Amino acid sequence: MGASAAHGQKIAFLGTGKIGEALLSGLLRAGKDPADVLVTARRPERAAELAARYGVVAASNAEAAKLADTLILAVKPQDMGTLLEELAPHVGADRLVISAAAGIPTAWFEERLAAGTPVVRVMPNTPVLVDEGMSVISGGSHATEEHLERAEEIFSSVGKALRLPEAQQDAATALSGSGPAYFYFLVEAMTDAGILLGLPRQVAHDLIVQSAIGASVMLRDSGEHPVKLREAVTSPAGTTIAAIRELENHGVRAALLGALEAARDRSRELASGGEVVGWVGSTAWPTTW
Repeated sequence: MGASAAHGQKIAFLGTGKIGEALLSGLLRAGKDPADVLVTARRPERAAELAARYGVVAASNAEAAKLADTLILAVKPQDMGTLLEELAPHVGADRLVISAAAGIPTAWFEERLAAGTPVVRVMPNTPVLVDEGMSVISGGSHATEEHLERAEEIFSSVGKALRLPEAQQDAATALSGSGPAYFYFLVEAMTDAGILLGLPRQVAHDLIVQSAIGASVMLRDSGEHPVKLREAVTSPAGTTIAAIRELENHGVRAALLGALEAARDRSRELASGGEVVGWVGSTAWPTTW
């Protein structure tokens, strides 16, 4: 982790649920001094529990806003309006505000905070819980290169971080924000297929999960195009091409294209007009976070 986030800067996690705790623990593993990290939670006992577990400082939202250089807002989207009302009087334009809430544009925060406050919007996904997250970062109108680097350092501690223009956030949400659910759906369907073919459920599950892990690592590390990797498994008149023919006959590729467009469009609907309704029940932002 770079010096800008690792030395001297105080970071506060506001609303430290599962995603906030995942980011917190990743940041500490990357070398951040626990004494420079503040946590808040809706329940005081939750904040005290985090302070005891990680050696960080439990605080109120107002205290965190006054003391921290970087504020990471990790509450659910439908709770963001209430949090901003509480924070706004205490947040100066010299602070960096990072939002990890789906569907809320940076302009919404800029309207409610002091003029010139830098805001960075981040769309992480659930694999941040196992340090394999994909986080998409977009800067608001007052965010500088230093602010974006600071956000990248924090979210890179729990996976990979990628900068995109905010106009592309809805598309990224459809691909990576909701993306893990598509893979879980596929594994679920393949497990059912394995049972249909006569395998015990656990055996089918283990075969598919390890195949998914191996394929993912090959995609990441080989540098090969997925078509080339697929063709390496697909021998003439073999089992794989028979299965792929069925997938094509049933329009699986077209269904995926349509599904991703629907997810992008829903993200746009949630963000339009500053609508802060949350993604309750959605795959991108579980209600348990």
